Amino acid sequence: MAGKAADGLAGLRQAAGHTQRSFVVAFLDEAARLGLDASLSVRQLRRWERETPPPLPHPSQQAVLEAMLGVPLTEMGFDVPRHRMTVAVPLSDAGEVKRRTFVADTGILAAGAFFPTRSGMRVGTADLGRLRMRLDGLYRTDHTEGSVPAMAKARRIEDEITGILGAASYTSRVGRELQTMLAELHGHRAWYGYDGGLIGEGRAACIEALAAAQLVDNPLLQVSVLETLVLLAIKAGRVWEAVSAVEHAYHLAAGAGAGPTVHLVIALRDANVAIHAGDLSGARRALSRAVAHQGRTDTDVEVPNWAQFAGPFEVDYATADMYVRAAQPQRAVPFLRAAVRGIGGDLARNSASYRVKLAGVLLDAGEVEEACEEMRAVLDVYGGIGSPRLLGKIQEFRRAARRVDSPAARECGERIRETVRGDTA
Repeated sequence: MAGKAADGLAGLRQAAGHTQRSFVVAFLDEAARLGLDASLSVRQLRRWERETPPPLPHPSQQAVLEAMLGVPLTEMGFDVPRHRMTVAVPLSDAGEVKRRTFVADTGILAAGAFFPTRSGMRVGTADLGRLRMRLDGLYRTDHTEGSVPAMAKARRIEDEITGILGAASYTSRVGRELQTMLAELHGHRAWYGYDGGLIGEGRAACIEALAAAQLVDNPLLQVSVLETLVLLAIKAGRVWEAVSAVEHAYHLAAGAGAGPTVHLVIALRDANVAIHAGDLSGARRALSRAVAHQGRTDTDVEVPNWAQFAGPFEVDYATADMYVRAAQPQRAVPFLRAAVRGIGGDLARNSASYRVKLAGVLLDAGEVEEACEEMRAVLDVYGGIGSPRLLGKIQEFRRAARRVDSPAARECGERIRETVRGDTA
């Protein structure tokens, strides 16, 4: 068997998409799961793969390797003494064989090590990297172009991932990451449902996303879904569901040791629920927590993609919303102006949405000229954004402007009609 380790073990490792370093990490993780005192270094792995004959692994190392690869040590290219050999016999019919046995044919396992017994392409870490780049790019598409084009891209990525999961060959580590991506995509679809006014579809996507995030045991991903569920539940008139989602999000974030930015997002959703319910005292408490978390976001070591939108402008916007709910539009205006100034140009959809909100509040406060000026700024960029929610807000402003006897309001209403012609709210 001399020299076989170079072809056997190295080949199995490479087929799984592992570098020598990542294989060592996976080995140590598997040893911990098995409760075995087995260690491995990159240097030792290189000796196993390169030397002729390769040194024989210790018994504990053998157990981990065989658990990882699903084949006996001899199939990896090692010369194994008879008393250390494992055999492939039914567990219920081991006879006098007292050593560890396999429940499947070792020849089949050797040919498909690491991989499920599926036909089709093999997917490794490089493929994951490309999918991850496309998935993360959905945030930028949504922020700059809106949810409509983002949804189209998300569907293509989701079809590709489900196709891979169903037909391709991959390691368990790759499969877990693919399922995590699928959970994220369900979460994206939930948000697109909210933005598109498809509340039922959005809530259904939330349920899918929560189930998928639980299966991969990712609490922060569950929090990201719950914060969208809050918005959908409010739109659906299910305030009790929104309250429960906030409470569960707080619980998950605390258990996961989440940083201030994640807690800031939850506090903002807490404020959303209180404002909708008319609980202005509760809204002030939630906003006070949001301000406290915002003041500590610079201590965050890592912020999930879905939480990176949160910032001072979100707190200002929520504060303005509280004053609007309290029928105090004049007090809301300075907070909305600050939010519009602070949001930045890379969040085009939200920036336009904030300006529409400001325009509407200015109109309510009697500042017609300034309101129409803000709306003109929105209409200048509207053509590049596909967001049904934004369109609905613009149409709402137009209806409000019709009730104002002012040349500026009439001109603004006509500009809106011309700009959104062919779209529906």
